[in-house]
Amino acid sequence: MHIAVFSQYHTNPDCPATSRHYSLLAQLARKHRITLITTRTWERQRLTYEFPWLPEGVTMRAAEVPYENKMGVARRILSFGQYAAYALREGVRLEKPDVIWGISTPLTAAWAAAQVARLRRVPWVFEVQDLWPSFPIAMGAVPNLFAQRRLFDLEKSLYQSARHVLPLSPDMTSYVRQLGISADKVTTVLNGTDLDLAASATSAAVAALRQQQGLEGQQVILYAGTFGRANAIPTLLAAAVQLAPQHPDVTWLFMGHGFHQEIVEQAAATYPFIRLVAPQPRHAVFTWFRLADVAVVSFLGLPVLDANSPAKFYDSLAVGTPVIVTNAGWTKTFVEQHRCGWYSPSEDIDALVFTIATVLQDKNLLRTAGDAGKEVAQKYFDRQQIGNVIEQVLEDAYTHQMTW
Repeated sequence: MHIAVFSQYHTNPDCPATSRHYSLLAQLARKHRITLITTRTWERQRLTYEFPWLPEGVTMRAAEVPYENKMGVARRILSFGQYAAYALREGVRLEKPDVIWGISTPLTAAWAAAQVARLRRVPWVFEVQDLWPSFPIAMGAVPNLFAQRRLFDLEKSLYQSARHVLPLSPDMTSYVRQLGISADKVTTVLNGTDLDLAASATSAAVAALRQQQGLEGQQVILYAGTFGRANAIPTLLAAAVQLAPQHPDVTWLFMGHGFHQEIVEQAAATYPFIRLVAPQPRHAVFTWFRLADVAVVSFLGLPVLDANSPAKFYDSLAVGTPVIVTNAGWTKTFVEQHRCGWYSPSEDIDALVFTIATVLQDKNLLRTAGDAGKEVAQKYFDRQQIGNVIEQVLEDAYTHQMTW
């Protein structure tokens, strides 16, 4: 098959990003022809050069469209619109694909995929990475009620026009189903992780990193990811300060960048138990996760965020580091069911401090939860297995078109 992939953000394992689609495209390109329509946003942010920018067998058409987490609403809208216009133009020009795979976020990327699918008369598959427009609306980015209604109408029309929908969490699947989309048209595909890269986080690599960072004798709490508006970073910083008198042997590592970077920098300059770690390439991040005693997966207490599928959740469990989640959605259910982590209510500083203090004083509890996390990661989080499901969905969409 010739598969056209519409994704505004392409990354590879040299980038400080999850690189989900790099793994999936590499797998698909072994059997299929892939054309990726994307931007060069992340290409200049490579931290190493250990991997080719594109998997073998993938060709790319890339627009020069800037984007970063610190952008305001107007600048983000412009970025989304620029990519959508470019993707629509390139989608019409390229050799006719057999099937289109449209990936949001943002929703405008999926819109472009749907328009090209209609114009070229080919089926398209809609991968839902976050719930848009629910998320930006909840964050106050779209205050106009008329605009909100139009966006929700657009969202529903995209679900309806897609041959199949691939949400990245069970809660996203429930949301899509509640809009009247039939169950046989929706398949949950978890974000997952790269187990081959996780295997590089050996005991020797962790020991070397611990020594390099001067963390011998310290218990480590890790937050790794975007310092975004939705990530409750001020709550974590406040919890670190409150915990310190009780546990002077605890160091907090904040790895990443984004909207709240300035307050993390200020906290790291003020308190010796808070450290800002520069973003790491994808292939190196697993050693940092394994170094930690526990990782925190934190978000604001917004219902829409309960459905999300954060990479840090999968990456931490894959190396046997238990997680504390702060959302009352599927991740809470998951860690409680599999006993691989704990739940602490979002933005509740006292509860988070109590949870961390409780689990850090019980090394057997940490070890048992970590072992359970590693076991479930092997069972459910392997991107090779997830890729097999996506490939089957794309092939079925194409086959159905041929027999229709």
